[in-house]
Amino acid sequence: MAQQLKRMMFSSVELFCLVAENESFSKAALHAGVSPAAVSRSIARLEKHLATPLFMRTTRQVRLTPQGKMYFEECKQALNQILEAEQQLKNQKQQPSGLIRISVPTPYGHYRILPLLAKFSRQYPAIEVDVQLTNKNVDFIAEGYDLAIRGRQFADSNLIARQLEQAELIVVASPEYLKNFGTPQTLDDLQHHQCIQFVLPSTGKNVPWLFNSNQTIEYQSIGKIRCLDDILGTVTLAKHSAGLLQTYRFIVEKELKNGELLEVLTKFSGTSRPFSLLYPHKKHESFHIRVFIDFLIQELRPQTDLI
Repeated sequence: MAQQLKRMMFSSVELFCLVAENESFSKAALHAGVSPAAVSRSIARLEKHLATPLFMRTTRQVRLTPQGKMYFEECKQALNQILEAEQQLKNQKQQPSGLIRISVPTPYGHYRILPLLAKFSRQYPAIEVDVQLTNKNVDFIAEGYDLAIRGRQFADSNLIARQLEQAELIVVASPEYLKNFGTPQTLDDLQHHQCIQFVLPSTGKNVPWLFNSNQTIEYQSIGKIRCLDDILGTVTLAKHSAGLLQTYRFIVEKELKNGELLEVLTKFSGTSRPFSLLYPHKKHESFHIRVFIDFLIQELRPQTDLI
């Protein structure tokens, strides 16, 4: 008997929500595939069970009472949670499929994300991934992106941010440049060197260099050569002795190992910038997007410091 009552009340709650959404017993009946009389009886049983009127009825209109409005909001939330749980169970039995569009900064794309996509494709063959490599911010809605990865702190209440790593910054130069112009020992020495600049697309200003000397120091370096869009161009310049360069360690690991570049000012190292995965707030994330987010975090965790 108790189980029958629970099933009856659950059915009545669903019909109650339909009536509230449509402001009509007959429209709710049409949606539910039952008679208006059945809807009316169900609502009457629910009102009797709750000992409170849920609707104000006239010949032309059905409106929620104040108690009905409160009950409706709680019922909607509960039903949505049930639907989400059902969808998650269905998703576990389904092969995720669909298109994912992601915007990634050039260096992070080449050195972190692109190397992972073949493995992801083998695990989830029904998912397609479009990758845009750019250092410009994107408009998720206008440009149709599902995800973006961006460096630096990012504050936007419309987006969820999951930090992927704090990427270490170092200063490097070619052996030839250091032979010709000397190796800087202090930050003051930078005034006598060419410092390769990268211009941040969002501001049009040179990206300041960061150093650690008991506290983080932001240094405005100077130089005759600037890269305006592709940060990997700064590495090419450094390899060809155009000057000193502050960059992420993960970008130049190969060049450091083979001796094309040498690290300098190591006593001022220890600074970093964050890279975060961004995506819009959604009540129910698409399954194929969720598995991609989980995949990236799982794959990046062994080599990065996650928060």
